[in-house]
Amino acid sequence: MTSRWPSTLWIVRHGESAGNVARDAAHAAGSDRITLDARDVDIPLSPRGEDQAAALGSWFGALDDDARPDVLLASPFVRARETAEIFRGCWDPDAAVSICLDERLREKEFGILDGLTTGGVASIHPDQAEFRRILGKFYHRPPGGESWCDVIFRLRSVMDMIALHYAGRRVMIVAHQVVVLCLRYVIENMTEEQILAIDADGDVANCSITEYRLDETAASGGKLVLTQYNAVEYLEGDSAADVTAEPERTAGVRG
Repeated sequence: MTSRWPSTLWIVRHGESAGNVARDAAHAAGSDRITLDARDVDIPLSPRGEDQAAALGSWFGALDDDARPDVLLASPFVRARETAEIFRGCWDPDAAVSICLDERLREKEFGILDGLTTGGVASIHPDQAEFRRILGKFYHRPPGGESWCDVIFRLRSVMDMIALHYAGRRVMIVAHQVVVLCLRYVIENMTEEQILAIDADGDVANCSITEYRLDETAASGGKLVLTQYNAVEYLEGDSAADVTAEPERTAGVRG
């Protein structure tokens, strides 16, 4: 039976963003709000984030052609688009591999909690802080925002599209921390408890690699098997880029 899955699927979190830097400053100052002068969708990479994206591209550039993606999907948010563009430019200067922007890969939406620090949520919207405590982040949906379940709904359709159009291809997704985690939930058929345990174990690093390979021996046309999660070894070697692991943008953290 012919597999419906890609031969390789990489899921990459974008590089460090200017929003990550602003979040750190807000928490250090004990502020309720993060100081930003642009929409979340327009927040660019920080200089360090640009270095991380270039390090990722240079590492892939040293590999054989058949070990690099031939399909690039990205969140339309500027920080993800810039990561994908810098990454591609390091090994595909003629842009032979196009970048397909898919709004289903966008950051989780935080509604009325957008732009608030954790302390800001507790002081400005204590009812939402309590709802989240009771429901947990998987099911809590702030007014005007999304729960993790809402993100999962849209990612299931992304995986259906990949199965329909990119069977046997080498696919890379560039998106956000919650997207990385929720795709693991979908691909590996996890429970709420399993994915939240992975989340609690540590943040997804900026420009980290999560990799799946096709196991064609599995029944029903094969399955995707996790071979790497949150890998940043390429940043820790000769690269000048630093490793950063910013929390998700819940309570104002820009993921």
